[in-house]
Amino acid sequence: MKLVFASRNENKTAEIRAMLPKGIELLSLNDVQFEGDIDETALTFVGNARLKSREVYDFCKMPCFSDDSGLTVDALNGEPGVFSARYAGPEKDDNANCEKLLRELDGVANRRASFCTAIVFVDGEKEHVFEGSVEGEINHGSKGNLGFGYDPLFVPLGWNKTFAEVDKETKNTVSHRARAFVKFLNYLQNVDNF
Repeated sequence: MKLVFASRNENKTAEIRAMLPKGIELLSLNDVQFEGDIDETALTFVGNARLKSREVYDFCKMPCFSDDSGLTVDALNGEPGVFSARYAGPEKDDNANCEKLLRELDGVANRRASFCTAIVFVDGEKEHVFEGSVEGEINHGSKGNLGFGYDPLFVPLGWNKTFAEVDKETKNTVSHRARAFVKFLNYLQNVDNF
């Protein structure tokens, strides 16, 4: 089975490819010669994932999925949320985003946060939504260099390490993306044309 992942993020692609069972070939936007940019203008993770999946499906007419993920911080009323990648500006600079978040939380006692993912799969006939989240808190400083995005700041509940201090396989046991992706894979394995 061939699936198109509507993303240019190589870190996400590698993370998802590591979770795929044999028999599923993951194609990138480059593989299907999709060169356009898709504006993420929705105000929800599901909405943004839907925009990307639908546009890429309409382009290549192949089963396609996209995700939108982000960090929501309780003390910041859910920010950065859907603006997680562009929190510090349109450059989508991970370090700048983390630095801004630490500044915003300077002196704040409540550091509870959640990583959230929504996956929207378009198979031509229908759209299917799969969501996952992981609770945790924001560390007081950056730790680790194995992750990306806010991973150096995020400590899942029950852990004493950030996502960036553990390998990809360990992160995938609890991550928001992995939780949504397991639901997606369960769906794929139970449809007739798998």
